[in-house]
Amino acid sequence: MPSLALPPGKKSAFVISFDFDAEEVWLAENPENINRPGVLSQGKYGAKVGLGLVLETLDNLDLTATFFTPGRVAERYPDQLREIVAHGHELGHHGYTHTSPTKLSKAEELEELLKGKAALEQFGVEVTGYRSPSWEVSSSTFDLLAQNGFKYSSSMMDDIRPYVHQPHQIVELPVQWMLDDAPYFWFSVGSDWNRTIRSAGDVEEIWREEFLGIHGLGGLTMLTMHPQFIGRPSRVNMLERFLSFVKSHDDVWITTAGEVARAVN
Repeated sequence: MPSLALPPGKKSAFVISFDFDAEEVWLAENPENINRPGVLSQGKYGAKVGLGLVLETLDNLDLTATFFTPGRVAERYPDQLREIVAHGHELGHHGYTHTSPTKLSKAEELEELLKGKAALEQFGVEVTGYRSPSWEVSSSTFDLLAQNGFKYSSSMMDDIRPYVHQPHQIVELPVQWMLDDAPYFWFSVGSDWNRTIRSAGDVEEIWREEFLGIHGLGGLTMLTMHPQFIGRPSRVNMLERFLSFVKSHDDVWITTAGEVARAVN
């Protein structure tokens, strides 16, 4: 059974990850949103303001993260992608568009995979990690990942420790909604009017409790955030507090998704 080879003195692993979706998540949900600049401005905030605040926070704490990015976002915001790479962060695949693989044929899913990979690798990096849009995979996803040079996925919610998809030999770095910022902060007009936006303090408490639980069991805490949500001023302040709290635990290995995947053997 595969195991995670932690560095000496480390008890658990912790990955800071971001899904840099910008407008693409709204365009994938409804192509007519291309004509709704007000709707799209929610995602544009992530590229225009949120990303810079996130990168500054990571710099302040001397921490490295993984940014899963759709290919069309990379094409739309090349300066932001260059900045992510220049700051030493990892780029991961998050589709070409932000379309769930379950809505695509195998040929369409392959096209998304190849176009997204090419869009990211033009920034001089090798992309070996994949996070599926909407955290959904098809019956073809892991075959296609294995056939096209991917080493790990971060899309499934069935464990607190990394494992290997067989027979594909793709490492899985499990995720969970409670460690994602979207369930707490994403608000949209319409059917969600009765849904409240959680305070940064509420979310910080949830994340601290879950981190401590996973750490005690020697697992992987995969924190998943979006610059358009976590990049609000009050939430960035919370993020810095929370990451400082995690960093104060000397026996936590804080690293990129790719580094954790390479340590699974």
